[in-house]
Amino acid sequence: MADHYDLLGVSRDASADEIKRAYRKLARELHPDVNPDPATQEKFKEVTAAYETLSDPQKRQMYDAGGNGFGGFGGFGGASGFGDIMDAFFGGGGSRGPRPRVRAGQDALIRVEVDLYEAAFGTERDITLESAVACEKCQATGCAENSHPEMCLICKGRGETQQVTRSILGQVMTSRPCNTCNGFGSVIPNPCRECAGDGRVRARQTINVKIPAGVETGNRIQMSGRGEVGPGGGPAGDLYVEIVEKPHEYLVRDGNDLHIQIGISMAHAALGTHVQVEGLDGNLDVDIKAGTQSGSTIILKGKGVTHLRSTSRGDLIVHVEVQTPTKLNREQEELLQKFAHARGEKDGDIHLSNRDGGLFGKLRGAFHR
Repeated sequence: MADHYDLLGVSRDASADEIKRAYRKLARELHPDVNPDPATQEKFKEVTAAYETLSDPQKRQMYDAGGNGFGGFGGFGGASGFGDIMDAFFGGGGSRGPRPRVRAGQDALIRVEVDLYEAAFGTERDITLESAVACEKCQATGCAENSHPEMCLICKGRGETQQVTRSILGQVMTSRPCNTCNGFGSVIPNPCRECAGDGRVRARQTINVKIPAGVETGNRIQMSGRGEVGPGGGPAGDLYVEIVEKPHEYLVRDGNDLHIQIGISMAHAALGTHVQVEGLDGNLDVDIKAGTQSGSTIILKGKGVTHLRSTSRGDLIVHVEVQTPTKLNREQEELLQKFAHARGEKDGDIHLSNRDGGLFGKLRGAFHR
C-alpha cells in the first residue's frame, strides 16, 4: 500500500491544516464528477483513505507507529483484510469510495408487428416510443444554471459514513452509503428544475427501424445506443426491436418455406389440369398432372421467404386435396356408375396402399422405429 503522506504530497510532520489543504486540492482534481476515469477514481479512493487516517489524531498516531489506522496493527492483514472480515460478520463494506453520478443507461425493448410480405422481403418502420433522454436545459449535469455539484460535508466526498461499534472482536468499523448524498460524495444544492437533478427527462421520440428480409416472430434487431440515456447523461443502452409476424390468411410459414392447400375435383385430378395460386410474387402457375392423388405436393422452387442475411429464398409447397362430391344428381350418378363399370370396379373392392405419405404413413413410421 502506498504511503499516506506520499499520496497527499505532504511531509510526515505536516500540520492538520496542511493535510486538509492538500486533500482538498487533490479531491478537486480527482473527484469522479470531474474525472470519471476508473484509474482516477481508484486514486481518489486511496487519497480519501489516506486523508481519513491522517486527519484523525488517534488514527494518525497509530499509523505512524506502524499500525493500519483502524484501531489495530495489521492483525487482520491490513485495511483490505479488515474490510473483508467486516463484510463477512456485519454485511458492511470496506472503503468503496463515492459512486459516479454518470452511469450507463438501461436497454429498452419494443415489439413491432409485420405481415408475411414484410417479413419475407424486409421493410422500414418508424416507431415512436417514450424513453429517457439527456436534459437539454442543464446539458445533463443536473445542476441549475451557473451552479455545480459541491462536496458532501457529511461524508467529505467519500460517499460513505462510518460507524464504530463494539463486538466480540473489539471495536469494529462498518461503512454505509451516505444518506445525505446517496453515496455520490457530492450534493447538488441547486438542481435543474427540468430534470430535478437527474440529468435526463422522459420524452417521446421517433426512430426509423430497418427490418431485414427473412425475419420471423421472436427475432430481435439490436440498435446500439438507442435505449435509455443513463443518469447524469451517461451512455445510452441499446434498443431491441422484437418482431411479431401476423399470420397470413392462407399461406402457412415453416422456416423459409411456405405451404398452401388447394382443392381440386376428382375429374381434374384424374385428367390433369392447370391452376393458379396466389403467392408472395402474385399469381403463380401450377401444373396438376393426370392421376394426381389427394395429399400430393407440388414444390415451386424459390417462391418462399428470403433467407435471413441472404438473397436466396425458400420454396412454396402446394398441397393438393382431391375433393369427393357429396351430392350427386341422377345424371351424375349414372355417369359415375358407367365409369366404374368400364374400369371393372365392383362394390366392396379395396386397394391396399404401401405409400408412406399421409397420416397413416406417419403412424406406421412411428411404430417401426
